[in-house]
Amino acid sequence: QVRLQESGPGLVKPSQTLSLTCTVSGGSVATDDYLWTWIRQPPGKGLDWLGDITGSGSTLISPSLKSRTSISRDTSKNQFTLQLNSVTPEDTAVYYCAGTGKGGTEYEYWGRGTQVTVSS
Repeated sequence: QVRLQESGPGLVKPSQTLSLTCTVSGGSVATDDYLWTWIRQPPGKGLDWLGDITGSGSTLISPSLKSRTSISRDTSKNQFTLQLNSVTPEDTAVYYCAGTGKGGTEYEYWGRGTQVTVSS
């Protein structure tokens, strides 16, 4: 069974860089059997897709965040990461990592989410 766990700071100051890591078990970030995704939910709002990374390391980032967002992976640790630069209070949200199996249901696998607050 695929399991995902987000980790990272709960509080980030404005203008700093947010880095979150998703640790995967039961699936691999190094094969194209899965697509890995970052999603966030700001308070009182819906889910917001941030971007994907494939097993070959290709990424697709939301156009609205592309200038300050990157997604990468560490195959030795079976992790993928989100980096969001120059954060503002509008980046405050619960951040989720998710996975989609090849031929399976979109976002079949989810982490529990991690709250990130941007505040000075």
